[in-house]
Amino acid sequence: MRAVVVILTIVGIIVSIGALYEVESSLSDGMCNVAVLPIEGTILPFYGLVDVPLTITPEVVENFMFAAEDEATIQAVLIEVNSPGGTPVASQRIAERIRASSLPAVGLIGDVGASGGYMVAAATDYLIASAMSDVGSIGVSMSYLEESQKNEAEGLTYVQLTTGKFKDIGSPNRPITDEERELLQKDLDIVHEEFISLISRYRDMNFDAVEILADGSTMTGKRALENNLIDEVGGRAEATFALAAILGIDPADITYCEYKRNLLPF
Repeated sequence: MRAVVVILTIVGIIVSIGALYEVESSLSDGMCNVAVLPIEGTILPFYGLVDVPLTITPEVVENFMFAAEDEATIQAVLIEVNSPGGTPVASQRIAERIRASSLPAVGLIGDVGASGGYMVAAATDYLIASAMSDVGSIGVSMSYLEESQKNEAEGLTYVQLTTGKFKDIGSPNRPITDEERELLQKDLDIVHEEFISLISRYRDMNFDAVEILADGSTMTGKRALENNLIDEVGGRAEATFALAAILGIDPADITYCEYKRNLLPF
């Protein structure tokens, strides 16, 4: 079993609170018409995969979207993104679910919408970010700490017992071989190319144009607008006007169904 996990995430984001999202049977109180879904923290396929205090999973998003689509009074969804990313398949599942919805979706990036978090944000019909938001980071990481020299200094010996030469690939207890590095890099390149293809489709951009931007770096919302990674610089007010334009109604008629959070006791 590999000791490494492919992650679409940026390094250095620390989340200080934990949250558990629950979708009630009814999202609307009969008065609101735009459901708000926060995509916050690390995007994972299920809770407990990685020891981080705040996560979001495809199941939560899918349940929310089904509930929103079933509500007669809900006309659209506002996706508020504050996420450094997560695993590639979980991020893609969330992005594709938003993309496939019968409801129009406007995305609003807060402090960070990067890597897998940006993938999700890009899947919306119209994307807004603050001029100071951290946007992009179109890239893939499979990095890990290699501790063989530390083990040697401490008198520890790694005993390798496998049924295949690649079975313990990525083990932190021994140096990686050139053959293993080449194999892992091929996998990373495949995921990276798929990431670029998704952004190209979501943002209606040429593949080559996205590839130039896909160096793993982030940029401010202001530069993201210049590079067509978002549609507008702004916040909730601009999101309200965008939703009104999509729905063909007056901005004063936009009322948000805020998503309820139940915080965990840690």
